[in-house]
Amino acid sequence: MSQVPIYALSDWGTTRFRLWLVDGAGNVLGEKRADDGLDVSRVKGFASVLEGHLASLSAPSDLPVVICGMAGSRQGWVEANYVPVPADLNAILVGAVKLPDMARDVRIIPGLCQLDDTPNVMRGEETQLLGAILDRNLSSGIIAMPGTHSKWVELEQGRAESFGTYMTGELYALVSQQSILRHSIQDAAESASADHPEFIAALKSMLAGNSLLGQLFGIRAAMLLNDLKPEAAAARLSGLLIGAEIAGQKSITNNRIVLVASGAMATLYGKAFDVAGLDFDLVDADEAVRKGLFVAASGIWPNVKGNFK
Repeated sequence: MSQVPIYALSDWGTTRFRLWLVDGAGNVLGEKRADDGLDVSRVKGFASVLEGHLASLSAPSDLPVVICGMAGSRQGWVEANYVPVPADLNAILVGAVKLPDMARDVRIIPGLCQLDDTPNVMRGEETQLLGAILDRNLSSGIIAMPGTHSKWVELEQGRAESFGTYMTGELYALVSQQSILRHSIQDAAESASADHPEFIAALKSMLAGNSLLGQLFGIRAAMLLNDLKPEAAAARLSGLLIGAEIAGQKSITNNRIVLVASGAMATLYGKAFDVAGLDFDLVDADEAVRKGLFVAASGIWPNVKGNFK
């Protein structure tokens, strides 16, 4: 494996910043993760944040950088416009925006948008989607990418045809930390277990067609009347929200699903798909976004050989 980096790849989200230095085969030579997401970087300065992390990895001064995510949003560093679906995902390379006034070559990948009567946008997930498609050599099917704003994409012959967004992760954070249910969940929000009976029961309730809004307050009632513990409350809330998300998508899940997720998210959604009776293949989310970024970099700078200062 070469020890010479030829690209820097960055996934710059709302709350988190990730950076990888890779060689010509896409092997990771250095990695940084930090809480320097969109809001923090707007205060610190995007260029300062990026160069600081590159310097900490001893990156060459002329190493090119490709970025996906919220750094390209309207509130970000420079807005990278959306590519409308249906779209061949390689079209995102054509729209990569070059950052002005930078000593090194820095590009931001555009997101995808849906312009019909169900308008929608994604930014960052399009790169993860590209990596997942390459990982599974997929041309058609359903790709589920859970997270703060979960995305479900319908792929036809290598083109993203349509997609939906579910604010599952954001709702979980808001409800568990800021609603009346915070008293039931307390400090157990991060410990929702896929094996907890409350998680599975809540999933089955949503998949059976019950109302999410009609079930939420039951968490507080169960704490007051049945001594529901915080871990159980967290599991029930997670099951209700994830179950409602999957129930909303079951009409288009005739095909095998590709689940793009890592860590606890992969465990929770994997269990949820099992309970729902849905077949799926798992692709690691970190690997998918890194692979997508590497493909983007290779398309933008096809002649880079790694001969940097």
